[in-house]
Amino acid sequence: MNPVPTLAEMTARGESPEIVFWVGCAGSYDDRYKRVTKAFVKILQATGIRFAVLGTEETCTGDPARRAGNEFLFQMQATAVIQVLNGYQVKKIVTACPHCFNTLRNEYPDLGGKYEVIHHSEFLQQLINEGKIKIKEGGAYQGKKITYHDSCYLGRANDIYEAPRAVLESLDADLVEMKRCRSTGLCCGAGGAQMFKEPEHGKKDINVERAEEALATGAQTVAVACPFCMTMMSDGIKAKNKEATVNVKDLAELLAESQGL
Repeated sequence: MNPVPTLAEMTARGESPEIVFWVGCAGSYDDRYKRVTKAFVKILQATGIRFAVLGTEETCTGDPARRAGNEFLFQMQATAVIQVLNGYQVKKIVTACPHCFNTLRNEYPDLGGKYEVIHHSEFLQQLINEGKIKIKEGGAYQGKKITYHDSCYLGRANDIYEAPRAVLESLDADLVEMKRCRSTGLCCGAGGAQMFKEPEHGKKDINVERAEEALATGAQTVAVACPFCMTMMSDGIKAKNKEATVNVKDLAELLAESQGL
């Protein structure tokens, strides 16, 4: 994997990227999700996309603050991010995090941040459709059972259901749906800033309930497209002692592996 240029470095050379890759907090700091960041970067580099990251100039979008009810902190964080993005005259942003995607796309325009924002599932589908990613015959996931968990902020909040499935179907995998999927999918339990607190007392943790639905499909791989879902589904699979036989992987990881990247 080649070094990734920052937007500052590219601007200093008088160049501009096709897209800005918004890495997000999880993609930057969470050890498990760093692997997703690297997989997506490998795909971008292999397809010759001219891209840049903000690097140390990237800060939290403010999504968790707003979901937790701290509107003042959200607006402080959002305003700071918008100043940086507008300073570079950013036009197009791609992110692997549905929470960042939803905030950048739907909430930043009210504060003066107007950009074309694309989730990586849609961007990967575009690359496949344009022939920039050529799927190899007999790939690592050909005929393997994969089930896909819909992220709330991707599905119900933004009506993106087909792109992730199109990416998985391109791998020639056997896509098996959970009983609750698409618009009736069950939340992993981390949305709405729930990720950062202990769950309320009840009969069962929601991520365990969702993991049971995933395991019931008989799939060897649970595909996700969100860092929160990655954590919650992985923990749910571990709670059922199935981590040795069932993998939880992001779309970018599955695609990168199928390409031998």
